[in-house]
Amino acid sequence: MTIERIGSTHRMSKIVKHNNTVYLCGQTAGEAQWDIAEQTRQCLKKIEDLLEEAGTSKEKILSTTIYVRDMKDFAGMNEVWDAWVADMPKPARACVEARMARPEILVELTVVAAQ
Repeated sequence: MTIERIGSTHRMSKIVKHNNTVYLCGQTAGEAQWDIAEQTRQCLKKIEDLLEEAGTSKEKILSTTIYVRDMKDFAGMNEVWDAWVADMPKPARACVEARMARPEILVELTVVAAQ
């Protein structure tokens, strides 16, 4: 059983592939001027790019965990998310409120997908 790590640093890997499953590290888009909707859009674009690099696509996402800095942003994040998943099989999903690594980060998403 081979484990492939892509985009590794001293701390983590952007992509880990194992047993035809792709694991992405948390994706953020913490530009101070961006609201929750734009940060969510940017995170989802990063996810699409990483999934393509891993040889898969958003239609094969198995599960997503979404972390929002403040649940007051839940509706704004969901509006972007709902549009993004509108024409695809829906993954399992969890969303929690969490303290972020930097104050400008409003949302972070992690993804597990089939190859």
